Amino acid sequence: MIAWRYLRAKRAEGGVSVMTWISLIGITLAVFALIATLAVRSGFRAEFVDTIVGANAHVTVYHVTRADEAGQDTRTLPDYEGMAEAVRQVEGVTRVAPLVKGQVMASAEGNNAGVEVFGIGLDDLKAIPRIADPETGRGDIESFGEGLAIGSGVAMELGVGLGDMVKLISPNGVKTAFGVSPRVKSYEVRYIFTAGRYDIDRTRVYMPFDEAQLYFDREGVADELEVIVENPEQVETYVSDIAQAAGTGALLWTWQDASGGFLKALDMEDNVMFVILSVLVLIATMNIVSGLIMLVKNKGRDIGILRTMGLTEGAVMRVFFICGSFTGIIGTLMGVILGCLFALYIDPIFGLVNWLSGGGAWDASIRGIYFLPAKLQLADVMSAVILSLGLSFVVTIFPARRAARLNPVEALRYE
Repeated sequence: MIAWRYLRAKRAEGGVSVMTWISLIGITLAVFALIATLAVRSGFRAEFVDTIVGANAHVTVYHVTRADEAGQDTRTLPDYEGMAEAVRQVEGVTRVAPLVKGQVMASAEGNNAGVEVFGIGLDDLKAIPRIADPETGRGDIESFGEGLAIGSGVAMELGVGLGDMVKLISPNGVKTAFGVSPRVKSYEVRYIFTAGRYDIDRTRVYMPFDEAQLYFDREGVADELEVIVENPEQVETYVSDIAQAAGTGALLWTWQDASGGFLKALDMEDNVMFVILSVLVLIATMNIVSGLIMLVKNKGRDIGILRTMGLTEGAVMRVFFICGSFTGIIGTLMGVILGCLFALYIDPIFGLVNWLSGGGAWDASIRGIYFLPAKLQLADVMSAVILSLGLSFVVTIFPARRAARLNPVEALRYE
Protein backbone atom coordinates (compact mmCIF):
# COMPACT_ATOMS: atom_id res chain seq x y z
CA MET A 1 0.00 0.00 0.00
CA ILE A 2 2.78 2.40 0.93
CA ALA A 3 4.74 1.57 -2.22
CA TRP A 4 1.66 2.16 -4.35
CA ARG A 5 1.11 5.56 -2.71
CA TYR A 6 4.72 6.52 -3.46
CA LEU A 7 4.36 5.44 -7.07
CA ARG A 8 1.16 7.43 -7.52
CA ALA A 9 2.48 10.55 -5.76
CA LYS A 10 3.33 13.58 -7.85
CA ARG A 11 6.89 14.69 -8.20
CA ALA A 12 6.17 17.81 -6.13
CA GLU A 13 5.14 15.49 -3.31
CA GLY A 14 8.41 13.56 -3.48
CA GLY A 15 7.03 10.77 -5.62
CA VAL A 16 8.37 9.11 -8.75
CA SER A 17 11.15 11.16 -10.32
CA VAL A 18 12.01 11.88 -13.92
CA MET A 19 14.83 9.31 -13.65
CA THR A 20 12.24 6.63 -13.00
CA TRP A 21 10.40 7.53 -16.18
CA ILE A 22 13.70 7.52 -18.07
CA SER A 23 14.51 4.07 -16.70
CA LEU A 24 11.02 2.84 -17.63
CA ILE A 25 11.43 4.02 -21.23
CA GLY A 26 14.98 2.67 -21.36
CA ILE A 27 13.99 -0.79 -20.18
CA THR A 28 11.08 -0.85 -22.63
CA LEU A 29 13.32 0.01 -25.58
CA ALA A 30 16.10 -2.34 -24.48
CA VAL A 31 13.76 -5.33 -24.10
CA PHE A 32 12.08 -4.46 -27.40
CA ALA A 33 15.46 -4.34 -29.16
CA LEU A 34 16.51 -7.64 -27.56
CA ILE A 35 13.34 -9.51 -28.55
CA ALA A 36 13.32 -8.01 -32.06
CA THR A 37 16.95 -8.98 -32.61
CA LEU A 38 16.43 -12.52 -31.30
CA ALA A 39 13.34 -12.94 -33.50
CA VAL A 40 15.15 -11.74 -36.63
CA ARG A 41 18.13 -13.91 -35.77
CA SER A 42 15.96 -17.01 -35.37
CA GLY A 43 13.98 -16.20 -38.50
CA PHE A 44 17.06 -15.61 -40.64
CA ARG A 45 18.70 -18.84 -39.53
CA ALA A 46 15.50 -20.85 -40.00
CA GLU A 47 14.90 -19.41 -43.48
CA PHE A 48 18.53 -19.84 -44.50
CA VAL A 49 18.65 -23.47 -43.33
CA ASP A 50 15.26 -24.22 -44.91
CA THR A 51 16.43 -22.94 -48.29
CA ILE A 52 19.49 -25.20 -47.98
CA VAL A 53 17.78 -28.41 -46.91
CA GLY A 54 14.71 -27.69 -49.03
CA ALA A 55 16.58 -27.36 -52.33
CA ASN A 56 19.82 -29.31 -51.84
CA ALA A 57 20.95 -32.76 -50.85
CA HIS A 58 21.27 -33.38 -47.13
CA VAL A 59 24.08 -35.81 -47.91
CA THR A 60 25.95 -36.07 -51.21
CA VAL A 61 27.57 -39.41 -52.06
CA TYR A 62 30.32 -39.41 -54.68
CA HIS A 63 33.32 -41.60 -55.53
CA VAL A 64 37.04 -41.23 -55.06
CA THR A 65 39.07 -40.58 -58.19
CA ARG A 66 39.81 -43.76 -60.14
CA ALA A 67 40.83 -44.77 -63.66
CA ASP A 68 38.08 -45.79 -66.10
CA GLU A 69 38.33 -48.32 -68.94
CA ALA A 70 40.05 -45.75 -71.16
CA GLY A 71 42.60 -44.97 -68.46
CA GLN A 72 41.13 -41.53 -67.73
CA ASP A 73 40.63 -40.27 -64.20
CA THR A 74 36.97 -40.17 -63.23
CA ARG A 75 34.78 -39.85 -60.13
CA THR A 76 31.54 -41.17 -61.61
CA LEU A 77 29.40 -43.89 -60.04
CA PRO A 78 29.20 -46.89 -62.42
CA ASP A 79 26.69 -48.93 -60.39
CA TYR A 80 24.67 -45.97 -59.20
CA GLU A 81 21.39 -47.87 -59.17
CA GLY A 82 22.73 -50.60 -56.86
CA MET A 83 24.39 -48.03 -54.61
CA ALA A 84 21.21 -45.96 -54.47
CA GLU A 85 19.15 -49.00 -53.53
CA ALA A 86 21.60 -49.91 -50.75
CA VAL A 87 21.52 -46.37 -49.34
CA ARG A 88 17.69 -46.35 -49.43
CA GLN A 89 17.70 -49.22 -46.95
CA VAL A 90 19.43 -47.08 -44.30
CA GLU A 91 17.05 -46.15 -41.49
CA GLY A 92 16.13 -42.48 -41.62
CA VAL A 93 16.85 -42.05 -45.35
CA THR A 94 13.71 -40.83 -47.15
CA ARG A 95 14.95 -40.35 -50.72
CA VAL A 96 17.99 -41.15 -52.85
CA ALA A 97 18.35 -39.66 -56.33
CA PRO A 98 21.21 -40.20 -58.81
CA LEU A 99 22.46 -36.95 -60.35
CA VAL A 100 24.48 -35.88 -63.35
CA LYS A 101 26.03 -32.44 -62.86
CA GLY A 102 27.90 -30.06 -65.06
CA GLN A 103 28.65 -26.38 -65.55
CA VAL A 104 27.75 -24.85 -68.90
CA MET A 105 26.92 -21.52 -70.48
CA ALA A 106 23.27 -20.79 -71.20
CA SER A 107 22.37 -18.44 -74.04
CA ALA A 108 19.07 -16.96 -75.17
CA GLU A 109 17.88 -13.70 -76.72
CA GLY A 110 21.48 -12.56 -77.03
CA ASN A 111 22.05 -12.93 -73.27
CA ASN A 112 24.49 -15.34 -71.64
CA ALA A 113 24.73 -16.77 -68.13
CA GLY A 114 26.89 -19.38 -66.45
CA VAL A 115 24.67 -22.10 -64.96
CA GLU A 116 25.00 -25.42 -63.19
CA VAL A 117 22.95 -28.21 -64.71
CA PHE A 118 21.48 -30.95 -62.52
CA GLY A 119 20.36 -34.08 -64.37
CA ILE A 120 17.57 -35.64 -62.29
CA GLY A 121 14.47 -37.78 -62.73
CA LEU A 122 10.98 -36.28 -62.72
CA ASP A 123 9.83 -38.05 -59.54
CA ASP A 124 12.97 -36.96 -57.71
CA LEU A 125 12.51 -33.36 -58.89
CA LYS A 126 8.90 -33.33 -57.68
CA ALA A 127 10.12 -34.47 -54.25
CA ILE A 128 12.31 -31.37 -53.74
CA PRO A 129 10.11 -29.03 -51.61
CA ARG A 130 11.58 -25.67 -52.59
CA ILE A 131 11.71 -26.54 -56.30
CA ALA A 132 8.32 -28.21 -56.77
CA ASP A 133 6.39 -25.68 -54.68
CA PRO A 134 3.25 -24.83 -56.71
CA GLU A 135 2.97 -21.41 -55.01
CA THR A 136 6.33 -20.20 -56.27
CA GLY A 137 6.79 -22.30 -59.42
CA ARG A 138 5.52 -21.42 -62.90
CA GLY A 139 4.67 -23.89 -65.61
CA ASP A 140 3.83 -27.60 -65.63
CA ILE A 141 6.41 -29.62 -63.73
CA GLU A 142 4.89 -32.80 -65.18
CA SER A 143 6.23 -31.77 -68.59
CA PHE A 144 9.77 -31.57 -67.22
CA GLY A 145 10.78 -34.54 -69.38
CA GLU A 146 10.25 -32.43 -72.50
CA GLY A 147 12.65 -29.63 -71.62
CA LEU A 148 14.29 -27.80 -68.72
CA ALA A 149 13.39 -26.44 -65.30
CA ILE A 150 15.30 -23.22 -64.65
CA GLY A 151 15.60 -20.84 -61.73
CA SER A 152 13.77 -17.53 -61.78
CA GLY A 153 17.10 -15.70 -61.62
CA VAL A 154 18.36 -17.57 -64.68
CA ALA A 155 15.14 -16.78 -66.53
CA MET A 156 15.46 -13.09 -65.67
CA GLU A 157 19.14 -12.99 -66.64
CA LEU A 158 18.45 -14.63 -70.01
CA GLY A 159 15.17 -12.82 -70.58
CA VAL A 160 13.19 -15.99 -71.24
CA GLY A 161 9.84 -17.38 -70.12
CA LEU A 162 7.85 -20.56 -70.41
CA GLY A 163 8.03 -22.09 -73.88
CA ASP A 164 11.17 -20.18 -74.91
CA MET A 165 14.28 -21.98 -76.13
CA VAL A 166 17.56 -21.90 -74.20
CA LYS A 167 20.83 -22.95 -75.78
CA LEU A 168 23.30 -24.81 -73.52
CA ILE A 169 26.95 -24.67 -74.52
CA SER A 170 29.48 -27.02 -72.90
CA PRO A 171 33.21 -26.53 -73.58
CA ASN A 172 33.85 -30.22 -72.91
CA GLY A 173 32.39 -31.46 -76.17
CA VAL A 174 33.37 -33.92 -78.84
CA LYS A 175 37.04 -34.53 -79.59
CA THR A 176 37.88 -34.07 -83.27
CA ALA A 177 41.03 -33.94 -85.36
CA PHE A 178 40.98 -30.17 -84.96
CA GLY A 179 40.56 -30.26 -81.17
CA VAL A 180 37.60 -30.32 -78.82
CA SER A 181 34.38 -29.07 -80.33
CA PRO A 182 31.95 -27.47 -77.86
CA ARG A 183 28.68 -29.30 -77.34
CA VAL A 184 25.69 -27.09 -78.19
CA LYS A 185 22.04 -28.02 -77.83
CA SER A 186 18.78 -26.12 -77.43
CA TYR A 187 16.02 -26.98 -74.95
CA GLU A 188 12.58 -25.60 -74.22
CA VAL A 189 11.84 -23.99 -70.86
CA ARG A 190 9.03 -26.03 -69.30
CA TYR A 191 9.18 -24.95 -65.65
CA ILE A 192 10.52 -21.93 -63.73
CA PHE A 193 11.09 -22.26 -59.97
CA THR A 194 11.95 -19.93 -57.12
CA ALA A 195 13.80 -21.71 -54.35
CA GLY A 196 14.12 -18.62 -52.13
CA ARG A 197 17.91 -18.46 -52.37
CA TYR A 198 19.52 -15.97 -54.72
CA ASP A 199 22.51 -18.19 -55.55
CA ILE A 200 20.25 -21.17 -56.39
CA ASP A 201 17.70 -19.27 -58.48
CA ARG A 202 20.47 -17.41 -60.28
CA THR A 203 22.57 -20.43 -61.33
CA ARG A 204 20.58 -23.69 -61.26
CA VAL A 205 19.03 -25.55 -64.18
CA TYR A 206 17.42 -28.99 -63.99
CA MET A 207 17.54 -31.38 -66.96
CA PRO A 208 15.96 -34.85 -67.34
CA PHE A 209 18.38 -37.48 -66.10
CA ASP A 210 18.56 -39.50 -69.34
CA GLU A 211 19.11 -36.37 -71.42
CA ALA A 212 21.83 -35.18 -69.02
CA GLN A 213 23.64 -38.50 -69.41
CA LEU A 214 23.70 -37.99 -73.18
CA TYR A 215 24.59 -34.30 -73.06
CA PHE A 216 27.48 -34.68 -70.59
CA ASP A 217 28.62 -38.03 -72.01
CA ARG A 218 27.77 -39.92 -68.82
CA GLU A 219 26.11 -42.91 -70.47
CA GLY A 220 25.43 -45.63 -67.91
CA VAL A 221 26.90 -43.66 -64.98
CA ALA A 222 25.99 -40.88 -62.55
CA ASP A 223 28.13 -38.21 -60.95
CA GLU A 224 26.72 -38.48 -57.43
CA LEU A 225 23.80 -39.49 -55.25
CA GLU A 226 21.52 -36.94 -53.60
CA VAL A 227 20.41 -38.31 -50.21
CA ILE A 228 17.55 -36.83 -48.17
CA VAL A 229 17.13 -37.79 -44.49
CA GLU A 230 14.31 -37.40 -41.97
CA ASN A 231 16.13 -35.02 -39.64
CA PRO A 232 18.63 -32.84 -41.54
CA GLU A 233 19.60 -30.94 -38.37
CA GLN A 234 21.05 -34.25 -37.05
CA VAL A 235 22.55 -35.31 -40.37
CA GLU A 236 25.82 -36.39 -38.76
CA THR A 237 24.04 -39.34 -37.11
CA TYR A 238 23.31 -40.83 -40.54
CA VAL A 239 26.77 -40.43 -42.05
CA SER A 240 28.37 -43.66 -40.84
CA ASP A 241 25.43 -45.86 -41.90
CA ILE A 242 25.19 -44.21 -45.32
CA ALA A 243 28.94 -44.55 -45.86
CA GLN A 244 28.78 -48.23 -44.96
CA ALA A 245 25.85 -48.81 -47.32
CA ALA A 246 27.52 -46.89 -50.16
CA GLY A 247 30.52 -49.21 -50.03
CA THR A 248 34.23 -48.90 -50.58
CA GLY A 249 35.47 -45.79 -52.34
CA ALA A 250 32.41 -43.69 -51.48
CA LEU A 251 32.87 -40.21 -50.05
CA LEU A 252 30.22 -38.18 -48.23
CA TRP A 253 29.61 -34.44 -48.07
CA THR A 254 26.78 -33.12 -45.88
CA TRP A 255 24.95 -29.81 -46.08
CA GLN A 256 26.55 -28.86 -42.77
CA ASP A 257 30.00 -29.43 -44.30
CA ALA A 258 29.05 -27.06 -47.12
CA SER A 259 27.46 -24.35 -44.95
CA GLY A 260 28.93 -25.08 -41.53
CA GLY A 261 31.28 -22.10 -41.57
CA PHE A 262 28.46 -19.67 -42.28
CA LEU A 263 26.24 -21.21 -39.59
CA LYS A 264 29.05 -21.01 -37.04
CA ALA A 265 29.56 -17.35 -37.96
CA LEU A 266 25.82 -16.80 -37.41
CA ASP A 267 25.99 -18.46 -33.99
CA MET A 268 28.98 -16.34 -32.98
CA GLU A 269 27.22 -13.20 -34.18
CA ASP A 270 24.11 -14.20 -32.24
CA ASN A 271 26.09 -14.59 -29.02
CA VAL A 272 27.85 -11.25 -29.49
CA MET A 273 24.56 -9.45 -30.21
CA PHE A 274 22.94 -11.00 -27.14
CA VAL A 275 25.81 -9.81 -24.93
CA ILE A 276 25.69 -6.28 -26.40
CA LEU A 277 21.93 -5.99 -25.97
CA SER A 278 22.19 -7.43 -22.47
CA VAL A 279 24.53 -4.56 -21.63
CA LEU A 280 21.91 -2.15 -22.96
CA VAL A 281 19.33 -3.73 -20.65
CA LEU A 282 21.77 -3.41 -17.74
CA ILE A 283 22.34 0.29 -18.50
CA ALA A 284 18.60 0.86 -18.62
CA THR A 285 18.03 -0.90 -15.31
CA MET A 286 20.82 1.10 -13.65
CA ASN A 287 18.62 4.17 -14.06
CA ILE A 288 16.28 2.53 -11.55
CA VAL A 289 19.00 2.94 -8.95
CA SER A 290 19.22 6.69 -9.57
CA GLY A 291 15.47 7.15 -9.39
CA LEU A 292 15.15 5.00 -6.29
CA ILE A 293 17.96 6.79 -4.46
CA MET A 294 16.22 10.11 -5.13
CA LEU A 295 12.95 8.62 -3.88
CA VAL A 296 14.63 7.39 -0.69
CA LYS A 297 16.14 10.83 -0.09
CA ASN A 298 12.77 12.54 -0.58
CA LYS A 299 11.04 10.10 1.74
CA GLY A 300 13.62 10.20 4.54
CA ARG A 301 11.17 11.79 7.01
CA ASP A 302 8.49 9.22 6.11
CA ILE A 303 10.96 6.40 6.70
CA GLY A 304 11.85 7.79 10.12
CA ILE A 305 8.17 8.09 11.14
CA LEU A 306 7.37 4.59 9.89
CA ARG A 307 10.30 3.13 11.79
CA THR A 308 9.27 4.85 15.04
CA MET A 309 5.75 3.46 14.53
CA GLY A 310 7.24 -0.05 14.52
CA LEU A 311 7.85 -0.79 10.86
CA THR A 312 10.78 -3.21 10.57
CA GLU A 313 13.81 -2.84 8.34
CA GLY A 314 12.52 -5.70 6.20
CA ALA A 315 9.19 -3.95 5.69
CA VAL A 316 10.88 -0.69 4.67
CA MET A 317 13.12 -2.62 2.28
CA ARG A 318 10.09 -4.29 0.72
CA VAL A 319 8.39 -0.91 0.20
CA PHE A 320 11.23 0.48 -1.88
CA PHE A 321 11.98 -2.85 -3.54
CA ILE A 322 8.40 -2.86 -4.83
CA CYS A 323 8.80 0.71 -6.07
CA GLY A 324 11.93 -0.16 -8.05
CA SER A 325 10.89 -3.59 -9.30
CA PHE A 326 7.53 -2.25 -10.44
CA THR A 327 9.38 -0.04 -12.92
CA GLY A 328 11.28 -3.06 -14.22
CA ILE A 329 8.11 -5.16 -14.52
CA ILE A 330 6.17 -2.47 -16.42
CA GLY A 331 9.13 -1.70 -18.70
CA THR A 332 9.69 -5.38 -19.43
CA LEU A 333 6.00 -5.95 -20.18
CA MET A 334 5.86 -2.99 -22.57
CA GLY A 335 9.09 -4.11 -24.24
CA VAL A 336 7.72 -7.64 -24.74
CA ILE A 337 4.55 -6.26 -26.34
CA LEU A 338 6.50 -4.01 -28.71
CA GLY A 339 8.99 -6.76 -29.58
CA CYS A 340 6.25 -9.30 -30.33
CA LEU A 341 4.35 -6.80 -32.46
CA PHE A 342 7.54 -6.04 -34.40
CA ALA A 343 8.13 -9.73 -35.10
CA LEU A 344 4.52 -10.33 -36.14
CA TYR A 345 4.31 -7.29 -38.43
CA ILE A 346 7.87 -7.25 -39.73
CA ASP A 347 6.80 -7.44 -43.38
CA PRO A 348 4.84 -4.15 -43.47
CA ILE A 349 7.45 -2.52 -41.22
CA PHE A 350 10.26 -3.58 -43.54
CA GLY A 351 8.19 -2.49 -46.52
CA LEU A 352 7.89 0.97 -45.00
CA VAL A 353 11.65 1.11 -44.31
CA ASN A 354 12.35 -0.02 -47.86
CA TRP A 355 10.02 2.67 -49.21
CA LEU A 356 11.54 5.40 -47.05
CA SER A 357 15.04 4.41 -48.16
CA GLY A 358 14.03 4.52 -51.81
CA GLY A 359 14.26 0.75 -52.32
CA GLY A 360 17.23 -1.57 -52.18
CA ALA A 361 17.36 -1.80 -48.39
CA TRP A 362 17.75 -5.57 -48.68
CA ASP A 363 20.16 -6.90 -51.31
CA ALA A 364 19.44 -10.60 -51.97
CA SER A 365 22.73 -11.03 -53.82
CA ILE A 366 24.59 -10.25 -50.59
CA ARG A 367 22.31 -11.81 -47.98
CA GLY A 368 21.24 -14.85 -49.99
CA ILE A 369 17.52 -14.74 -49.17
CA TYR A 370 14.93 -12.34 -50.56
CA PHE A 371 13.39 -10.85 -47.43
CA LEU A 372 14.05 -10.14 -43.77
CA PRO A 373 12.35 -12.92 -41.77
CA ALA A 374 11.42 -12.98 -38.09
CA LYS A 375 10.53 -16.03 -36.05
CA LEU A 376 9.08 -15.47 -32.59
CA GLN A 377 10.15 -18.22 -30.22
CA LEU A 378 9.05 -18.66 -26.62
CA ALA A 379 12.60 -19.39 -25.48
CA ASP A 380 13.87 -16.08 -26.90
CA VAL A 381 11.05 -14.09 -25.29
CA MET A 382 11.56 -15.82 -21.94
CA SER A 383 15.32 -15.21 -22.01
CA ALA A 384 14.69 -11.49 -22.56
CA VAL A 385 12.09 -11.38 -19.78
CA ILE A 386 14.27 -13.28 -17.31
CA LEU A 387 17.28 -11.09 -18.10
CA SER A 388 15.36 -7.83 -17.72
CA LEU A 389 13.48 -8.78 -14.57
CA GLY A 390 16.57 -10.37 -13.01
CA LEU A 391 18.67 -7.23 -13.53
CA SER A 392 15.81 -4.98 -12.39
CA PHE A 393 15.36 -6.91 -9.16
CA VAL A 394 19.09 -7.12 -8.43
CA VAL A 395 19.85 -3.40 -8.89
CA THR A 396 16.78 -2.48 -6.78
CA ILE A 397 18.07 -4.34 -3.75
CA PHE A 398 20.91 -1.91 -3.00
CA PRO A 399 18.94 1.38 -2.66
CA ALA A 400 16.15 -0.53 -0.88
CA ARG A 401 18.64 -1.80 1.70
CA ARG A 402 19.96 1.72 2.10
CA ALA A 403 16.44 2.92 2.89
CA ALA A 404 15.91 0.06 5.36
CA ARG A 405 19.11 0.88 7.24
CA LEU A 406 18.31 4.58 7.56
CA ASN A 407 18.52 5.60 11.22
CA PRO A 408 15.12 7.09 12.25
CA VAL A 409 16.82 9.48 14.72
CA GLU A 410 19.03 10.91 11.95
CA ALA A 411 16.05 11.08 9.59
CA LEU A 412 13.96 13.14 12.06
CA ARG A 413 16.73 15.20 13.70
CA TYR A 414 16.11 18.31 11.64
CA GLU A 415 12.37 17.80 11.05
